[in-house]
Amino acid sequence: MRLRFDPAKSRIVKQKHGISLREAGKIFDQVYIVDRRRDDPEQFRAIGWCGGSLCSVIFEIREDHNGEYYHLITAWKSTKGEAESYAQNT
Repeated sequence: MRLRFDPAKSRIVKQKHGISLREAGKIFDQVYIVDRRRDDPEQFRAIGWCGGSLCSVIFEIREDHNGEYYHLITAWKSTKGEAESYAQNT
C-alpha cells in the first residue's frame, strides 16, 4: 500500500496533535478499522495502533500513473469513543 502526505501539513499535525502523518501511516501495517467520514471529497477514517498509542487518521484514496494510494490528511490520538469502536470491531 502506498501512502502520501504533504510534509508541511505533517509538521503542523505533529505540533497540534503530537503525531506526524508519517507516524500515523504505521496504522496500515497492523490491524485497523475504517469508516467513511465525508462524501465530497470522499474521505475515510482509519483507527489503529502507531507509536504505542491508538490513533486515528483521515485519508483519501487517490490515483496516479502507478495506481491507487492513500493520501493522509490529518491524524490524532484516538478519542475514547474511537477506542471503543476499535475494540468492538477488531
